[in-house]
Amino acid sequence: MTGITGNQSSAGHLLRLIREGRATTRGALQQATGLSRSTVGHRLDQLFSAGWLREGEAAPVAGPAGGRPSARLEFDAGHAVVLAADLGTRHANAAVLDLAGTVLAEHSGELVIGDGPERVLDRLAQWFAALLKEHGTGPERVCGIGLSVPGPVDFASGLVIQPPIMPGWDGYPIPERMREAYAAHVQPAAPVPVLVDNDANLMAYAEQRAGHPDCAAFVLIKVATGIGAGVVVGGQPYRGIDGGAGDIGHIRLHDCPDALCMCGNHGCLAAVASGRALARQLTEAGVPTTYGSGVRDHLAAGRPEAVRLAREAGRRVGEVLVTVVTLLNPGVLMIAGDLASTPFVTGVRELLYQRAMPRTTAHLHVVTSELGDRAGLMGAAAMVVENLYAPDRADARLAASATAAE
Repeated sequence: MTGITGNQSSAGHLLRLIREGRATTRGALQQATGLSRSTVGHRLDQLFSAGWLREGEAAPVAGPAGGRPSARLEFDAGHAVVLAADLGTRHANAAVLDLAGTVLAEHSGELVIGDGPERVLDRLAQWFAALLKEHGTGPERVCGIGLSVPGPVDFASGLVIQPPIMPGWDGYPIPERMREAYAAHVQPAAPVPVLVDNDANLMAYAEQRAGHPDCAAFVLIKVATGIGAGVVVGGQPYRGIDGGAGDIGHIRLHDCPDALCMCGNHGCLAAVASGRALARQLTEAGVPTTYGSGVRDHLAAGRPEAVRLAREAGRRVGEVLVTVVTLLNPGVLMIAGDLASTPFVTGVRELLYQRAMPRTTAHLHVVTSELGDRAGLMGAAAMVVENLYAPDRADARLAASATAAE
């Protein structure tokens, strides 16, 4: 391995090598970084003192000469916890997770996004307080909060930007308000970081990491109340310049000029093929249905009208995905959300393989969600962990802790 120089040899960068499995012994870290044994030892002392590392089972010694086994270094996923929430239009999931993404305590319930950010975030903070108490975890162990929301997010600021199905949230300072509500109900000793991202982005991030880590270009389509896409390229979410990437529900269909979308325009894909659209169509056909979850229930029961409409909706979404797949050439296309049923996926496949070039689909796998309703939660938690333990952020946190201890 080539040496790593400058700030690439900091404690935070050593932690990254360990977390990624690229160097998990002291000797391997010396070889990877070119640092001396004493310098590696000093960096590791910082990480052990912070509680971020532990020693696992000894690593086997390579070579015929044998020798004393080297202690294997591991990231201690139990030294802190993350709070995460996945907000839908009328329902939310919240959880306490360890740093490896294991759910330790969880709550699901009605939470109406249309009630506005003040009420929703305050209620969410109450859930977090109850979950910490349920799990017996003190606020001092919470390292961050991750939120998944059903709208476009400017990731750098955490602001939701012109969300069609989140009235009252446009430009609202979610991180700041979430910290305030959390402080009021949990009373932590210090403010906690709050990160926010779009639900499809976080679902895609979690699904790619969990089930398709070797897929260099991964696309997830969430079809629920609205329709959105999450794209992961090279292991990282692709958000565009201000969080607008993946908003495929508002691509216009040329033959639906009368379909009014929640964004105020006519002819959007979401106005024709989303869970909300299918609920309306079923109701008009004499099958009273409320929201996408109601469509999901009809599909699970095999209701013929729902099956027919879901397959047609899949075909309409497939029309748009022909362009998406041609542009991005993904290895995996995952369908998730309320409508991710066999009829819907069948409709997507029909249009996709009929109209896309064979070269584009030759190595494409069209699959459904593997993490299910927990994908958004796990993606939100992973977002927090990857942010807080990234090399530069980790080094800053270590320096701040050292200063506070003086």
